[in-house]
Amino acid sequence: MSFWDFLLWMLWIYLAVMCIWIFIWIFIDLFRDHTMNGWGKAGWVILLVFLPFLGALIYLIARGRSMSERQMAQAAAVANAQAQYVRDVAGTSVSPSAEIEKAQGLLASGTITQAEFDALKAKALAG
Repeated sequence: MSFWDFLLWMLWIYLAVMCIWIFIWIFIDLFRDHTMNGWGKAGWVILLVFLPFLGALIYLIARGRSMSERQMAQAAAVANAQAQYVRDVAGTSVSPSAEIEKAQGLLASGTITQAEFDALKAKALAG
């Protein structure tokens, strides 16, 4: 086997993997699409099974834009969910001065005693 044969084999393997990846991505997009009914999905699956390359080419031409829009919407939803999770887990970060001010208000209203205020103040300054 010469070096050029090896490069040719690598090219064929690369093209085969890319074709498989494109077919997988089309099937994923096809079944994530909530706007298409079952008959439409079945028609695309039949076309992709019996005429895979032509079907994939037609799908990418006909539905490529909506494919990217669905992908961007999915990415935005995941980013929003992750940001919301981080906000929920992190809670509200309050500065020590804000905690002391809140404790001072509680002390002034008579809700807590001076000893409790001193404990809250020490905790805010330590943490």
